[in-house]
Amino acid sequence: MTLQPTKKEKKKLGADAKPKRILDGVSGAAKPGRLLAIMGPSGSGKTSLLNALAAQVPRSKRLTLSGTLRHDDVSVGQDTRRNRKRLNDAVAYVQQQDVFYSQLTVRETLETAAAMRMPTSKYTQSQRSEAVDDVLRAMGIAHVASSKVGDVKTRGISGGEKKRLALACELVGGSPHVVCCDEPTSGLDAFQAQRVVESLKKLASDARRTVVCSIHQPRGSIVAMFDDLCLMANGRCVYQGAWTDAPEWFERLGHPIPTNANPAEFLVDLVSVDTSSDAKQKESEARVEALAAAWEKRGRSADVDADVDADVAEHAAEQKTDESAPAASANRRAGLAAQFFMLLKRSWRQVRRDGATNKIRLSTSMNSALVFGSIFWRMGLTQTSIQDRLGLLQVSAINAAMAALMKTLTAFTSEKVIVNRERASGSYGMLPYLAAKLCAELPVGAFFPLAFGAVVYPMAGLHPRADRFAKFAGLIVLESFTSSAIGLAVSSVAPSTEAAVAMGPAVMVLFIVFGGYYVNADNVPMCFRWINKCSLIKWAFQGLCVNEFAGLEFEKSGKKYGDQSDGGVVLERLGFVGTSAGDAAREQVNVASFCYLLTLYLLEKNAPKFQSMEP
Repeated sequence: MTLQPTKKEKKKLGADAKPKRILDGVSGAAKPGRLLAIMGPSGSGKTSLLNALAAQVPRSKRLTLSGTLRHDDVSVGQDTRRNRKRLNDAVAYVQQQDVFYSQLTVRETLETAAAMRMPTSKYTQSQRSEAVDDVLRAMGIAHVASSKVGDVKTRGISGGEKKRLALACELVGGSPHVVCCDEPTSGLDAFQAQRVVESLKKLASDARRTVVCSIHQPRGSIVAMFDDLCLMANGRCVYQGAWTDAPEWFERLGHPIPTNANPAEFLVDLVSVDTSSDAKQKESEARVEALAAAWEKRGRSADVDADVDADVAEHAAEQKTDESAPAASANRRAGLAAQFFMLLKRSWRQVRRDGATNKIRLSTSMNSALVFGSIFWRMGLTQTSIQDRLGLLQVSAINAAMAALMKTLTAFTSEKVIVNRERASGSYGMLPYLAAKLCAELPVGAFFPLAFGAVVYPMAGLHPRADRFAKFAGLIVLESFTSSAIGLAVSSVAPSTEAAVAMGPAVMVLFIVFGGYYVNADNVPMCFRWINKCSLIKWAFQGLCVNEFAGLEFEKSGKKYGDQSDGGVVLERLGFVGTSAGDAAREQVNVASFCYLLTLYLLEKNAPKFQSMEP
């Protein structure tokens, strides 16, 4: 695996800008029924090797991945749809980041994972429930089956239980022959780390699966559970084989493992580069180079190649003759309708049960309504109330838009991690996912702007007719949905929550400037008028103004000039003459529809893509 330098690096370094070898000449075999640990210091290539074994190296134009990878004697090469489907069935990949829908229970999370792999056209509900029960027992998390998964806001299961849940999600409803885990003990205490590795060991020995995990420096009791070791340094392999043979190999090279030392810690220290001084750095670099060269020399032996080929052939024969194992490749993902209802059920549970977020949203909406209602208390029909009305309608539009936008930006970027993980395995399409998400969030999303309108409208003394209040509330709700759609589009391209939170308000400020209150549409330069047409603030403000001012007559101030006798004059000054609240609502729907379609396009375009392996 080679990474080419960037244009900036080439320009800065010139001839010294050389490709970086992330993985260099790594070879070996992972055997069924055994637990293989990939170890090494930080930056040694552990995760890169694991990604390559799982065929999940992120695609990049700067990256070149070459070599031979075989699963059950079948060569894995180009990232074609056929190869990807076969790999998804054969290889389960448990990523280091454990992100779940926090409001779902452990059982509900597994039921959703099972539904993705066990469609109703081929499996009954009892079969799916049995599969969930089996994996709960196998992973040792049956005792927390009814507990919420949780997150930083909601108390849930422990970190170790989340790791085992992540593993269970990859196993339920399928029979992968290979299980790859990236740093399964990361962030766990010693006890939880022990339980996780015990689950991996049991999975390898009892189910005869090939289990490969990257790990940093495990304690002695965890080391004892590993069957095989792949020790990495600077992208090269310095040992690959049985744990029991490792002491003899390194002793032959002049590095015996001390009797009372943790062998894992000793070996990682042995292949680490000490940068505390120039002399120590040169000494450690020479030691690592000698160890890698010695293993590379052994790896070129014809006997070693024959052993690897024999292991692969033996494993393939076992899989062909093992009639007890169900064929995961026979499973197909559910149809569009089944995907929609499955995802709708999950999204509705998440939205409805998220009490902490919903309480904050309600509190914010009510506080804003009370503050605005107090400031604009009981506006009459004086000439000065015209400006007050315009100000209230503008801040109401901005408040509804910003509240919906920020909620979407913070929630969807985290959810996108789950979505990318699930669709990398081909679990569902983006159309049913997005449709289910929107349907689930409509009732809850409508409640908060409705509550805001119900409080601020009578407090401020806006137009007293009931139909006018209904239109006011409808426009605010519609604007909230449109703002959420913009948030989805922004989050679809943002690489992180921080980036989304920075980008979203910047876009909204632009829409506020062109919101109809600060700049008259007729005075906007031609090159910027498209922003005016796209501004949800503008359409919401226009609809609210037409709804409020149409038919209102204001009191005379007694001044000779400057009075505006009725609402029609105000609308004319704003450039809203000849429009209706319905026109503004239709434009809001157009903006929202465009953003939803843009989100769908961006999600499809930015789907996880993986590097092909060249011969």
